[in-house]
Amino acid sequence: MPSISVRKLYQDNQQKLNLTWVAGTGGADTPIGNDEQRPTLALVGHLNFIHPNRVQVLGLAEVDYLNRLEQSAAKTALDQLFHKTMSVVMVANGQPVPKLLRDYCHTHNVPLMSTPLESPYLMDVLRIYLARALAVSTVLHGVFLDVLEIGVLIMGDSAMGKSELALELISRGHGLVADDAVELYRIGPEMLEGRCPPLLRDFLEVRGLGILNIRTIFGETAVRPKKVLKLIIHLVKANDQAMQALDRLNIQSETQDIIGVTVRKVVLPVAAGRNLAVLVEAAVRNYILQLRGIDSTREFIERHTNFLRDQEHAPDID
Repeated sequence: MPSISVRKLYQDNQQKLNLTWVAGTGGADTPIGNDEQRPTLALVGHLNFIHPNRVQVLGLAEVDYLNRLEQSAAKTALDQLFHKTMSVVMVANGQPVPKLLRDYCHTHNVPLMSTPLESPYLMDVLRIYLARALAVSTVLHGVFLDVLEIGVLIMGDSAMGKSELALELISRGHGLVADDAVELYRIGPEMLEGRCPPLLRDFLEVRGLGILNIRTIFGETAVRPKKVLKLIIHLVKANDQAMQALDRLNIQSETQDIIGVTVRKVVLPVAAGRNLAVLVEAAVRNYILQLRGIDSTREFIERHTNFLRDQEHAPDID
């Protein structure tokens, strides 16, 4: 299962959450992970002695509770707590960190941090962050684009013209997310977010031209950091076998399963003279219409059925 270190969590959120590392620096590489019994939303929570969260947050009530305990009772409670698995402790609301808690974190190498932010906001930010950081992921070969505000993954065999098609779409005002290797993260039960590996960010390889920096050539608006995947365009060679297998009316929409998420799929035959950029835009516009309940294929079939019914019941004229 995916995991991140406490050091990574601190680096990514230090400025936004105004975090201060108080004690327990020896546990900087402690992993924060997910498992089948502990969903991401349950990783962060207020201080819990019975079922400790990976990220233990102490708000006003929790710090007040520790401060009101007698020394012996507080040590007993913390002994119980630190014998269980937890990754980091955070004291919120700008409260002074209890000295006993600081000593225990230092002794057990459990990172201890503080922030002036209120605990509910702190937990909301961390839950969203961990949901993305610990998302199940995979890498697919293709070009990922933002076409008309829809995340579109263009796939197909090598030398099918995916990069050339992407370049044409970018020149028409659409945006590049990733070329060649597309990282897909399941950030929700039915939601995949596509990102670009840092090494390939902004670059597009086109045969004959080499590596192009899309941000430099087309400007800042030509690239996107991430996008939710909604539609797959699969390019195939337009040979006789492929054309015969094609559903010309597309009555049954094709789909593809990616790490447990079903994504709509459109198969486009590639042949000389076909304007693939226009076809991709039309496929995206048609997908948007279908989301709104407008299905051209169904409308045509209903119109055809009504016509045949009218012809069948029309009176015979001698």
